[in-house]
Amino acid sequence: MNNSHKQNVIIIGGGPGGLGAALMLAKRGWKNITVIEKRPSADYYEPDKSFSYQIDGRGQKLTDFLGITDKLADLSVPNTEFYLTVIQKDGIRKTTKLPIADSKRKTAYWLPRAAFVELLYQEIQQNWQDKIQVLFKTECVEIKPHSQNSEQLEVITKSQNQEPVSFVPNLILGCDGLNSIVRKTLSEISGESNLFEMQKFPSPSAGLKYKVLTLPPQFPLSETEGDLSQSTMAYAIRSSFKEPKKAISLGLLPFKNPQQPRTANIITYPNHQIWQLSTPVEVEEFFKQAFPQLPVEKIISSEEIARFTFSEGGKFPVPQYCSGLYQIFGKPEDNQGTAVILLGDAVHCFPPDIGQGVNSALEDIYIFQEILQETQDNLTAALPRYQNLRELDIKALIRLVQIGYPWQYNQDQVQKRLWSINFFLRLLLNRLFPFLFSPHCFLLIQNHELSYWEILHKSNRNTRNLSILAGVIILGILMMINYS
Repeated sequence: MNNSHKQNVIIIGGGPGGLGAALMLAKRGWKNITVIEKRPSADYYEPDKSFSYQIDGRGQKLTDFLGITDKLADLSVPNTEFYLTVIQKDGIRKTTKLPIADSKRKTAYWLPRAAFVELLYQEIQQNWQDKIQVLFKTECVEIKPHSQNSEQLEVITKSQNQEPVSFVPNLILGCDGLNSIVRKTLSEISGESNLFEMQKFPSPSAGLKYKVLTLPPQFPLSETEGDLSQSTMAYAIRSSFKEPKKAISLGLLPFKNPQQPRTANIITYPNHQIWQLSTPVEVEEFFKQAFPQLPVEKIISSEEIARFTFSEGGKFPVPQYCSGLYQIFGKPEDNQGTAVILLGDAVHCFPPDIGQGVNSALEDIYIFQEILQETQDNLTAALPRYQNLRELDIKALIRLVQIGYPWQYNQDQVQKRLWSINFFLRLLLNRLFPFLFSPHCFLLIQNHELSYWEILHKSNRNTRNLSILAGVIILGILMMINYS
């Protein structure tokens, strides 16, 4: 087979998906891979995007293939050692260990997003520089049919203070997130707007607003000398406020590096009082009143208060996906065309409720790799097969986001309790009648051996069997009443 087409790849987006895809292709023997990334560097710190990832068994399918799971583990806190300390408004603390309910669940690893991106980039620098180049401070400004061959696409990029540079690749990977220019271009060129238009679905967590508060490493938890936070400990710090529009919590996930600044997530409805505060003085006073158990002046600098005040923050997206995952123009195998594939948030995006944002993106890449292996890297054969295989999982994933754990942000205590009742009921029925009931889908998601479609199928079966059980119970009660 002629593999000349394996020598010209453009990847739009240099996050985990883009760098992971570049490494996958390089390991498969592809060359001349260029990653386009707007950020200035792999380790660039963005306060309001300083998320933590839990790379579970699903995401580790790719890191295992790349041979970097051991390096991932060295940088991370394993979920088998996940401890959470809840600090109440009066300073009372309770530490619990996260239970591992699924014996098939592979050890997952917690680490900051920036640390994971840096891990992937360092792997490129150390082992694949001859095949991959990452262009930071560079933006894709346009994708259009090539002037000399309309069956090929031309990618036009522009870096800071430099002239535009164009590429004519055989393969384009859209790893550029929810506002993907690659997906937008496919919609415009193909004329099939519905195929590449995001279909949106409701969720109780969609639209929640968030900001991230940066705290010092090992910050003090009280005025007592030596009472410091632990980097590997997760914290939930409750406020003194009870009113729904004032009550707040600081959520901190664990970090391996004790010298790394901690990040506290603040997640509430957009009408919460904290978003109405317009000056650093107001914000500082709010935090002092909200968290009397903390030495606020010692752990939140005036500079961070100001940054937090004027930061726009972000909102959780609506669960959404598009039906079109690829498009082929011409014959890319003969260097007479361009194949385009969408991966990660560019094709499926949702709130972080079930921790599958990065894991589903990494699984996208791993499944694409498997199909490339099956088709001997023939893109015309591989891309339709990829869409047929992955489309069902993507639709199931979006539904799982809706029902998984959308009330975990304390936005509605009644709904959260109802969810908890449903969760423990399914868990109990699974233990009593494992042949009829599976655990709740939130637990099943952690089993990387199950596809999203299989998990949703089990969840739907649970619901159906619960309905039958409820009907039998009601019928039995009515019969008893009539008999008596």
